Amino acid sequence: MFLHTPHTGARTHAKSHTSSAAPYKHLTSHNHIQFPTRTKPPILTSHARISTPHHIMPSGQSNSNSNSNTISATNNRQHNPPAEAVPSFPPPESESDESWVWSQIKAEARRDADSEPALASYLYATVLSHPSLPRSLSFHLANKLCSSTLLSTLLYDLFVASFSEHPTLRSAAVADLLAVMKRDPACVSFSHCLLNYKGFLAIQAHRVSHVLWSQNRKPLALALQSRIADVFAVDIHPAARIGKGILLDHATGVVIGETAVIGNNVSILHHVTLGGTGKDVGDRHPKIADGVLIGAGATILGNIKIGEGAKIGAGSLVLIDVPARTTAVGNPARLIGRNNRGEPVKNEGDVFPGETMDHTSFIQQWCDYII
Repeated sequence: MFLHTPHTGARTHAKSHTSSAAPYKHLTSHNHIQFPTRTKPPILTSHARISTPHHIMPSGQSNSNSNSNTISATNNRQHNPPAEAVPSFPPPESESDESWVWSQIKAEARRDADSEPALASYLYATVLSHPSLPRSLSFHLANKLCSSTLLSTLLYDLFVASFSEHPTLRSAAVADLLAVMKRDPACVSFSHCLLNYKGFLAIQAHRVSHVLWSQNRKPLALALQSRIADVFAVDIHPAARIGKGILLDHATGVVIGETAVIGNNVSILHHVTLGGTGKDVGDRHPKIADGVLIGAGATILGNIKIGEGAKIGAGSLVLIDVPARTTAVGNPARLIGRNNRGEPVKNEGDVFPGETMDHTSFIQQWCDYII
């Protein structure tokens, strides 16, 4: 089941030959991005014009004028300066500016459509045909999570309504986009994160399911949780509370239980479990403070607290509280590094490991012999 694009009313996967070029007429206008006056980041320039490539025209459409059209398009690119500037990284004063991030996403989508015509229709349907980030995100999530019985149109309306009624969902999505761009060197652009990062998409969908759970619409919240787990391989209970600036890196196999709480600016890698011990009821899942980094394959069980700025090593099993700004490693986990008084050495500094993604600085404190 595919959604109709807002502007054309046509299905995104099929168009008649008489209207195949129509969607692209919206892309010929020059939209300039206004940067903050204090700083300008390095930019990558791109052409805003996207012409319909003749080799992907619908069958039956005449291609007799393809050569002249190609020459005309080439002349236009030669005489018209680039209309979009895609910055390599957002200036720090724009971290909460949804419109700024949305402008970058559109510019990146235009650039990518121009350089890779095979993706032009896809990028138009998912990004360029939408007036805002919430609309684009709602459309993309609806088509990702729909099934033969849970229709994309229903999900689209649900996501749009949730983002419209709860501004915190929109600000959290922007914070997550910025977090991924800052912390993950593999993320090449905002649009790449929006369209392809399943950890980012799973978190945004979870936030909507959490809203439904809070409204006592539990059957729908649980149905959405099930689809998120099926599609993204990320299982987060709708009741779990998650902050903003979250990075689920790779995301596969992440499990977060019902009463778990995650603060802001937390980074979690794949195959992490925030679960219960199996013998408790009620409040039975971990509480993760701000700025925590949890390595791949770590398991944290029970109603325990992981302090602000703490670091959990990959593959660790944590069953007791971890103090703020300390590192826990092993199975079962133990704190790494002690001072002269036998107290755990703390990770000093203003930047949390959840933001620096520093996974290995504890190794020298753990063992003198390193392979």
